[in-house]
Amino acid sequence: MNLKKYFIRALHRLQKGPGYTYKELLVWYCDNTNTHGPKRIIKEGPKKKLIWFFLTLLFASLVFWQWGILINTYLSYNVTSSLSIGFKTMKFPAVTVCNANPFKYSEVKHLLKELDRLIEAALERILQPTSGNSSENASPPLDLQLWHQIPLVLIDEHDKDNPIILDIFESNQTAGGNQTAGGNQTAEGNQTAAGNQTAEGNQTAEGNQTAEGNQTTAGNQTASLPAPANTTSEEKKYKLAVKLCSHQGSNNCTYRNFTSAAQAVTEWYILQSTSILSKVPLQERIRMGYQAEDMILACLYGAEPCNYKNFTQIYHPDHGNCYIFNWGMDEEALNSSNPGAEFGLKLILDISQQDYIPYLSSAAGARLMLHQQKSFPFLKDQGIYAMAGTETSIGVLVDELERMGYPYSDCTMNGSDVPVKNLYSQYNTSYSIQACLRSCFQNHMIEICGCGHYMFPLPEGVNYCNNEDNPGWAYCYSSLRSSIRHRQICIDSCKETCNDTQYKMTISMADWPSEASEDWIFHILSYERDMSTNVTLDRNGIIKLNIYFQEYNYRTISESAATTIVWLLSSLGGQFGFWMGGSVLCLIEFGEIIIDSLWITVINMISWCKGLKQRRVQARYPDAPPTVSELVEAHTNLGFQHEDGGALPRDEALRPEPGTPPPNYDSLRVQPLDVLSPDSDTETE
Repeated sequence: MNLKKYFIRALHRLQKGPGYTYKELLVWYCDNTNTHGPKRIIKEGPKKKLIWFFLTLLFASLVFWQWGILINTYLSYNVTSSLSIGFKTMKFPAVTVCNANPFKYSEVKHLLKELDRLIEAALERILQPTSGNSSENASPPLDLQLWHQIPLVLIDEHDKDNPIILDIFESNQTAGGNQTAGGNQTAEGNQTAAGNQTAEGNQTAEGNQTAEGNQTTAGNQTASLPAPANTTSEEKKYKLAVKLCSHQGSNNCTYRNFTSAAQAVTEWYILQSTSILSKVPLQERIRMGYQAEDMILACLYGAEPCNYKNFTQIYHPDHGNCYIFNWGMDEEALNSSNPGAEFGLKLILDISQQDYIPYLSSAAGARLMLHQQKSFPFLKDQGIYAMAGTETSIGVLVDELERMGYPYSDCTMNGSDVPVKNLYSQYNTSYSIQACLRSCFQNHMIEICGCGHYMFPLPEGVNYCNNEDNPGWAYCYSSLRSSIRHRQICIDSCKETCNDTQYKMTISMADWPSEASEDWIFHILSYERDMSTNVTLDRNGIIKLNIYFQEYNYRTISESAATTIVWLLSSLGGQFGFWMGGSVLCLIEFGEIIIDSLWITVINMISWCKGLKQRRVQARYPDAPPTVSELVEAHTNLGFQHEDGGALPRDEALRPEPGTPPPNYDSLRVQPLDVLSPDSDTETE
């Protein structure tokens, strides 16, 4: 019952409102607030009122300005990085070792035979040997169809405005004076050639003068072409380039220039071999690579012996068969018992350099990488080389990175919030930004070019690009790789991992084995691998690796919020107290007056709406309704007429409605006896 009364009183209080006008409410606030300044405005004289009003307004503006800066600083979500050093027993990193050469040349030679013959003939024509020294007269005809799919061209840049482009294997091209670069050449001295142009670009000019077949290599390096007697080698400007067209025979072509012909040849060979190898099944490619039992000759982890069976094999498109030690996929990761070289991993590898593909792998050695367990090794980006004939010691230091997530940074814990489908998930590996960027590129390649690149994993239902099924794939791939827009899309879509472990390496090398010990070492290793008393190994194929922790001290680089909610509140309160002497209670008082002002406004609006409604009713009925006394008078006095501005005319006025007359009270009046008649007495009787 008391609760009901309380609610009724509260409702009446709400209906009544604060009970002040705006002016009265403002005066009351200035007189009762704890904030400095408003009290002086209402209590001082006119001049001081003006001064205090200006100072209060100025400092209030400063407070709001400072508050805006502080809130903006807080919402920027800046972080601070802290470095801490700890000591603990650490997991030994996963170690991936690969050969710099992806396949044994003896195994893939039958696939690359025509490609090798083409590049050898092209190099002979680029170097312009004499026809008597050329070896192509006795060799079978070349497969020019393979050449024309992605050809190498020579460019003459004597005339920068009209460069001359010549296919190396194009023959019977007539050169005319000052012709454009559609496969024709301009003879030096503006002489018109009378004969046909040979494949080497040599042409005979009238007057028995030898005109130059001007051809340029990609880049700015001058090709090694013989200069005629009247021409200096400085005047030669030849470039070698790879010609890429949207489809064979199309004029929509682009030329990839290089600063050296060696770079152009390597790039051309990679594109052509990619097309050939993409059609080979995966198991066949694994068979053509270096096997673990042939590559890993010796293994020792700490004091425990190991062998190739302790390594996990994966196929890497860049390096063929790769082998990972301590990957942690099938068993628990190994811990390192102590720092130092004696407690690390020791390997002896055979890279079989004599079986390298000559035009595909220009570097010889082993490619290796240290990474976390269950992560895919991206050796092309993060790997290092170990040189043949050396002992390479790698001391490892560990850095652990801990980034703050949203909203402080755009990182991800496991890649589940990244919009790019991770194509490397088929290896059951963890998310990394390298995997995301390559998956994004492969998705764009499939979407735009209609096929996937050989160097990246494929989603289901998609095939790798090759020259037969996708003639313009190299042109599409080159355009996509150089596209800044697509690159930026992938960068914006992929995220860094919030937690990461980086391995900092200190590398040192020495010749191994020494000249004094190489004889017995090679004999032992050859016998253990091939069961042969003959030496089958040499310095050009042997690598020794020592990988170990330098120390157990690890560094943790962690991020923390530079501004917190506690910092924000204390900073806001400090500014408010410094400029106006206020506190949280002052803010509550200010909120109270705002609520009262709003409620007064609501009540005034309701009153205005009621008044508006009444005015509308009065406009519809201009006269006030008759009172009770007027109604009674209308019944008793037939001559009474209520004033009505809208009354009808006299002749059309309605008669008053009949009613019951009031009782006659004259008998109650006191009269003299002599006035009373005898009849009245009789009646009383």
